[in-house]
Formats: sequence, C-alpha cells, structure tokens
Amino acid sequence: MLNTKPNLPNSDDFYASLLHAHEGLSKGDSDALNARLILLLANHIGEPEVLNKALQAAQPRRETP
Repeated sequence: MLNTKPNLPNSDDFYASLLHAHEGLSKGDSDALNARLILLLANHIGEPEVLNKALQAAQPRRETP
C-alpha cells in the first residue's frame, strides 16, 4: 500500500540534506544523483505494486479543457 500521508520525521532536515547533496553539481550530475536515489529507494521498497502506484501518483496533473 502506498502511503501518501506525511511520514517523514524532520522532513525539513531531509529536504535541506537533499538540496545540499545537489550543491555544486552540473544539471547532468544532479539528474544522475536523482536517478540513483530513486533506484536505491525503489530497491528498498521492493514491492512492484507500491512502486507502480507511486509512479501513477507522481504523474503531473493534466488539466481538463
């Protein structure tokens, strides 16, 4: 089951760490860091159903005309 409710203690601290990890990186290196982080976290979760739900939830919202 995908948990989309706040679940990260000290989320501001994690966000600061994430920004710090990207400091001084080129766009390509920053993108590569994000890709590695995503794959590490996906491996940690290890449940294809949860990962597929996360992919769906992360899709940009499309406005209806």
